[in-house]
Amino acid sequence: MRVWVLGCRGSTPAPGPATVRYGGNTSALALAMDDGPPTLLLDAGTGLVNLQEVLGGEAFRGALLLSHLHWDHTHGLPFSPATDHDDAAVDLRLPAQRVPAHEALARAMSPPHFPIGPDGLRGAWSFRGLEEGRVEAGGFEVLAREIPHKGGRTFGYRVVAPDGRSLAYLPDHQPTALGTGPHGFGPVHEAARALADGVDLLVHDAQYTVEEFPTSQHFGHSAIDYAVALAAVAEAGRLLAFHHAPTRPDDELDELAARFASTVTFAREGDHLSV
Repeated sequence: MRVWVLGCRGSTPAPGPATVRYGGNTSALALAMDDGPPTLLLDAGTGLVNLQEVLGGEAFRGALLLSHLHWDHTHGLPFSPATDHDDAAVDLRLPAQRVPAHEALARAMSPPHFPIGPDGLRGAWSFRGLEEGRVEAGGFEVLAREIPHKGGRTFGYRVVAPDGRSLAYLPDHQPTALGTGPHGFGPVHEAARALADGVDLLVHDAQYTVEEFPTSQHFGHSAIDYAVALAAVAEAGRLLAFHHAPTRPDDELDELAARFASTVTFAREGDHLSV
C-alpha cells in the first residue's frame, strides 16, 4: 500500500511562511496498491487539489470516503482538477445522514453558498450514505466505525489492501466525549480499538498538546498523548500525527516532533509513504 499526504492541517487552511514545511492544506489522503495510481481517497479537504500532481494530470477513478461533513474535510471537492474532470469516475460515500448523501453535501455546496452543487462536478459521480460495517472501496476492504467528534456523525476507517497491509484513519476524534479515561485524554474505547488493532499505520488526530488540552478539548479533538496511548495499546506499527492545529507554526511542530521522536511521525503535506 502506498499513501500520499495531500493535506494534514485541521479546522481551516493555514497558508503562509510559518507553515510551508508541514503544509497549510486540510485533510486528504490518497491510497494506492502496488505500483498503480491511487484508487481510494480519504477526505476531501483543500489538500485534494494536490492529487493532480500525484496523478500527473490524469483524472481520478475510484472511491472517496468522507469521515464527516465539516468544511475542512469537504472544501476541496470543487477545486481538485483530478476529481472535477470530464474523465473522472468518483464513488463518494459519507456517513449516512437523515437525508440522502447528495442533499447533505448540497447544504454547504450550492447557491448561495457556492456557485455549483454536487451535480456541477464534472465526470461520473455517485453519492451514497454509508453505515457502520465492512465495505469494498477502490479495491480495498474498509471497516467503517462511528467515533465521537463534536458536530455531526463521524467515521473512522480501517483500510486493508489485498496483501494484508493496513491503515487506520481517525483524523477527527474526541474520546473525552466517552469519559476522561485513565489519563484525562479519554478512554481507548472499543471502536478505536477495532479500527487500530495491529494496523501497520495509524493516522490519528493530534491537534492539541497536553498543555493545551484542558482548555481546548471541547472543540472535539484529541491530545497527541491520546494518539500515542492508542497506538501502544493497539500495537500499531507506526503512528502518523495528523490534523495539525492551524495556529501551530512549523517551528512548534519541529519541537513536538523532537519531543515525540521515539513514537510519532508528524505528517507533512507531500509525504509519500509505503505501508
